[in-house]
Amino acid sequence: MLLYVDAQYASPYAMSVFVGLKEKGIPFDMQTLDLGAGANRSADYAATSLTQRVPTLVDGDFRLSESSAITEYLDEVYSCTALYPDEPEAKARARQIQAWLRSDLLPIRQERTTEVLFYRPSDAPLSDVAQQAAQKLFKVAETLLSQDRAHLFDAWCIADVDLAVMLNRLVLNGDAVPGRLADYAKRQWERASVQAWVDLPRPPL
Repeated sequence: MLLYVDAQYASPYAMSVFVGLKEKGIPFDMQTLDLGAGANRSADYAATSLTQRVPTLVDGDFRLSESSAITEYLDEVYSCTALYPDEPEAKARARQIQAWLRSDLLPIRQERTTEVLFYRPSDAPLSDVAQQAAQKLFKVAETLLSQDRAHLFDAWCIADVDLAVMLNRLVLNGDAVPGRLADYAKRQWERASVQAWVDLPRPPL
């Protein structure tokens, strides 16, 4: 199995699939692409990745891009260590959380890029629109993590990683985050599969 990721190991979406593979204990190799140089738009990669993005997973003759599609595929094909809850409503909620984090909260993603997570913090204050997005994030997260849950559901799932990434864009930058949510993000960040990604050797920016 082969996983294509970005050369900086900074894509939260590549990270999500990497963590999923680690959690399942599936052996895999990684191939990096220099997105800044447009390596993902090369003819060779276009023949491998339908959407010409990272991550892309190669499993035998099957090639699949888009992170949540990949983690869902892994869960359906490889039974070891579930990445999603078994119960249909909980599974649907986990997928909703993933889709929401990938499609909303753009001001946070713009002003607290993944450089904050893997390289250095930003010294620019959050704009008003980013602060509004942060308040929306906090409200949703507090609703999902009611009663001081350790995870979004009864057990860890891959959506915990995605939510922790979004929260840690703020936590690791020193922005104000409610204590309970900051503690949750810290616990998720300490997970061995997550730390395996955090500890990858990164080239300088």
